[in-house]
Amino acid sequence: MLDSFFKISQRGSTVGREVRGGLVTFFTMAYIVALNPLILGGAVDGNHKFLGGFSSFGPNLPLIAAATALVAGILTILMGVVGNFPLALATGLGLNTFVAYGIASRMTWADAMGLVVLEGLIITVLVLTGFRTAVFKAVPQQLKYAISVGIGLFIALIGLVDSGFVRRTGTGPVPVQLGDNGNLVGWPIVVFLVGLIVIITLMVRKTKGAILIGIVSATVLAVILEKAFKIGPSFISPEKSNPKGWGLNIPSLPHNITATPHFDLLGHFSLLGSFKHVSVIAGILLIFTLLLSDFFDTVGTVTAIGHEAGLIEADGTVPNNERVLLVDSIAAAAGGAAGISSNTSYIESASGVGEGARTGLASVVTGICFLLTTFLAPLVAVIPYEAATPALVIVGFLMMTQVKDIDWADLGIAIPAFLTIILMPFTYSISVGIGAGFVSHVIIRYVQGRRKEVHPLLLLVAGLFVIYFLSSPLNAWIG
Repeated sequence: MLDSFFKISQRGSTVGREVRGGLVTFFTMAYIVALNPLILGGAVDGNHKFLGGFSSFGPNLPLIAAATALVAGILTILMGVVGNFPLALATGLGLNTFVAYGIASRMTWADAMGLVVLEGLIITVLVLTGFRTAVFKAVPQQLKYAISVGIGLFIALIGLVDSGFVRRTGTGPVPVQLGDNGNLVGWPIVVFLVGLIVIITLMVRKTKGAILIGIVSATVLAVILEKAFKIGPSFISPEKSNPKGWGLNIPSLPHNITATPHFDLLGHFSLLGSFKHVSVIAGILLIFTLLLSDFFDTVGTVTAIGHEAGLIEADGTVPNNERVLLVDSIAAAAGGAAGISSNTSYIESASGVGEGARTGLASVVTGICFLLTTFLAPLVAVIPYEAATPALVIVGFLMMTQVKDIDWADLGIAIPAFLTIILMPFTYSISVGIGAGFVSHVIIRYVQGRRKEVHPLLLLVAGLFVIYFLSSPLNAWIG
């Protein structure tokens, strides 16, 4: 029955290889259950409340972890059953950072999730109408690479800042510096460096699950150090801080490792509430930024997995292409509706394909593992920033590798790509980088007399970004 439904023999695989591939994919990307709560739970919304806690008293990380694992499990199983493709889904890295620091800081968390749901619904409509291909073709491939590279640098900077390796100066012309007043101090920094070294070592040795092993190893070290030295938190009160303390979680073992998961975050969204806090144009541009990331990340991931699995068809697509894209688009809306940010396809699925996965059965196995993880949510509260942030630095590196595919000899591409890449981390805003890249590309192409190379849709988007950048003086002028 399994062989017939998933076409296992037809694709040259076996049930054993599919199960093994599904397990490897899970262990390769399970870090998101630990990392997503730290990214979302550590930020505050426009009302100065922690995103995952619904209060000003602190984040509820197990709550985010349980919802993250639940939604990832359901969607990954859906991908396996409907799309029959060895692809796992979970909350998107980069997208969750953008939502937490670029969107939710302007409004409530529910309002931000409403924008994510709207973006997912729009992508679903675009998939069903076939318009997704047209939008994808409007942006030059070189700028797509630049967007991924810029997001990678942005993620890496988030990791370095949250770990305490890089800190704000507070005074002087230089905004950031190494550690505390130019010095690396405290045991938490040691935990970060050990985690980073472990992940790099395992990646170099091509060890499966390198990121997950690195996070677990660093967490164990953090628990031991906290038990021995009573390090405490970095933030004690508005008037007093401890530069040698932990950034968010204090690593100590919980009383119970397992617990009945609570899913209070599910349904915590307001579909149109965001437009009470930002203008319609700003809201549209925020949705477009999410849309852009979902579009290009998914197309690249599906193509890469298809090539590695040997599943690319004659027309360059993968089997059940429409179903695969439809499940991915539904995932974006489902992540927002569950209150944990947009969900998307994971390139880490390639690790399972490397172990032999060729069908959706591997995705079903991965999804079941995620569902089982919901009962281990209390363990997430043990993981400090310093143990998880090495993963952000490594993911930034992986995204940075695409810089080699940019044509630096063409100034019409090179300058916009450069602006896109540097402005994302320098302005702490993904949308600013994308807008600068689009606008500069259109201007340079027109100056070069190559306006025919600018897609009308890209011209429209660039115009919206110009309005976005000039919104403050325009508002003042209009009164």
